[in-house]
Order: sequence, then structure tokens, then C-alpha cells
Amino acid sequence: MELHKQLENLYLFRLVASIGSFQGAADKVQLPRSSVSKRISQLEQQLNVRLLERSTRKLALTQSGSQLLKSTEKLQEVLSQTEQLSEQQRLTPSGKVKISCSTLMAERYLLAKLHDISKQFPDIRFELNLTDDIVDLIDNQIDIAIRIGHLPDSSLLAKKIGEKFFAWFASPEYLAVAGTPDSPDALLSHRCLVFKNKGTTMDKWPFVHQNGQVFNIKPHAVTYCDDARAMVQLAVLGQGVVMGDPYYVQQELNQGQLVPILTEYAHPDRQPIHLVCLGKQGRSKAVQCVWEALSHSLNRM
Repeated sequence: MELHKQLENLYLFRLVASIGSFQGAADKVQLPRSSVSKRISQLEQQLNVRLLERSTRKLALTQSGSQLLKSTEKLQEVLSQTEQLSEQQRLTPSGKVKISCSTLMAERYLLAKLHDISKQFPDIRFELNLTDDIVDLIDNQIDIAIRIGHLPDSSLLAKKIGEKFFAWFASPEYLAVAGTPDSPDALLSHRCLVFKNKGTTMDKWPFVHQNGQVFNIKPHAVTYCDDARAMVQLAVLGQGVVMGDPYYVQQELNQGQLVPILTEYAHPDRQPIHLVCLGKQGRSKAVQCVWEALSHSLNRM
């Protein structure tokens, strides 16, 4: 018998003993009388003893029943404390929330949002899994993840919080030496920084000109990297041309560390950004609060 079912049956037994009838206990917990009687029978079978002497007029505790009643005197106290703990959890979210996120998004946006959430809910602890790889939420015990791209797994509960799009950038120092490319084909003679991880290699760069003309080139990659933060830093240091989301390099653009190139061209693809988790069932109050906070604060649609 499962532990929680055994505790429920013990609670019903004590209730029947204190009230003196199956019907009275059934009315108290709003169950059919037959259900209460069945649960007591299950407890007797599990313990292999008779707990109650049943008659048409009254119920009486057997010797075993009296012993069980005495040995479980603290059960009500335990149940009350459990209920208080559950109520406290509902009122004051606490505990660990594990979040998975790409490196650059974490650095530029997520960490500041978690700082704000921590001030509002100081009893919530965070565990961060920061990687540009796609992680398995179950295997890694992830509560919430931020994922870029379309979601093939329909079992995930997802909320779209934005879109990722692409453009091309280089540092002024790099362009002063290598020259500014005036067409996608010109990138074939430039140093390029290409993102590559276990599942993705972004070594095909598509371009659509304002006049509708389409180009697809394979850039001359001098560096492959699986960390978006490092790619931005390499570009700032003058190591080559990088393709990325202008939303995530706004700081470098504002400071003049990077400048956009090939501005007459656009990348044809936009990728959705989702906040995801495995589902609502079993989600703690802490996870629910973080989910709701991130849903609002990260939304940039």
C-alpha cells in the first residue's frame, strides 16, 4: 500500500473511532459511507488485524484497534503541521528553481531579471544551467528553460516571449584593415566567426537583398565557437565578421565596438523564443512565480 494511502486510511480510522460511526466519519470527510468502510477494511488487511467490532447498533475498538489508536496519537499533529507547511508554501514561495538558458541571453537579460525576482521572493534559490546546447529537461531536472527555435517536442508547455533574427557585424578596427564588404560574395575573402555546437553548425548564411535577390554563401570560417558570448567578444577584438541578433549586441553597437554591415540585405529566417517547462502538474509555487515573472519581463514581441 502506498504511504500516502496508508496515512489517509489511518486518518479515517481515527476519525471513525472518535466519532463512533462510519456514517459520521463519512459525513465529516464528504465521502460515501461504503468508501470509508472499504478503506478501514484495507487498513485491516494490510495490518492483518481486526481493528473494529461492527454491529448494527455500534462500533467498538478491538484490542488491536485500541493499541493502534494510542500509537497514532501524534498523527493529527503531523497532518496539521503538513497542512501548515503546504499553506506556507502557497503563501510564500520558496525552494530551488533550476533554469536553463543560452549564454548570451543569460548575460544580457536573464541574470538581471532573476536579481529582480530574488528581491521580490528572497526564499527562492536559483540553479542555472547556462549553455548554447539544447538540454533535456527531464534528464537535467530543469524546471524552466528558454529555448530559441521551433519546438519539436509537443509535450512541453511553451509561451512565446519573442523572436530572434539575424544581421551581420564587425568591429571598426577589423573593417579598417580588411575593408567593408559590399556584397555577400565579398565575405568569401573575409574572416568569419561561425557558431557551432553539438547539434548545429551555422555555416550557411542566407541573404535577401532589398530588390528580392537571394544569396546563399558558405562563409570563410576562421573560428568556430559554441559560446555566443565568446563570439561577440572575438568580433569586438577584431577577429572577423559575426552573424547574430542585433538585440543581443545592442551594448556593443551603442559603444561603437561593433557596426552593422551589409545593411541592404536581410536574413530571411526568424526564430521564435519560448519559455518552456514540462507542464503545470506538480509545479511548485516557486517555479510558478518565476515562470510568471519571466513571462512578463522577458517578453519582447
